[in-house]
Amino acid sequence: MEKIRKGDDVVVITGKDKGKRGTVLVRVDAERVIVEGVNRAKKHVKPNPVKGEVGGIVDKDMPIHISNVALFNPATQKADRVGFKVLDDGRKVRVFRSNGEQVKA
Repeated sequence: MEKIRKGDDVVVITGKDKGKRGTVLVRVDAERVIVEGVNRAKKHVKPNPVKGEVGGIVDKDMPIHISNVALFNPATQKADRVGFKVLDDGRKVRVFRSNGEQVKA
């Protein structure tokens, strides 16, 4: 079970985009995620008339390592670590480490 999933609201805790908040768009692999509006790079795109693409310079969100982001806790309004807890009915859920509340997914 992953600590950070697609659709989670995260905060960048280190690097050039430190402090920025965004939503996880894609989980690239086990160690990298693409976060909306974070780690943007300018890409030069060739025009492709078959697909109807116009050439030029495009801003693109690039992957960021999962250790550089933390889940955003709405109760404390801060970044928080994630732990796991097994409920009475046998389900395994993610919880915030600071206050033990369940992560809304």
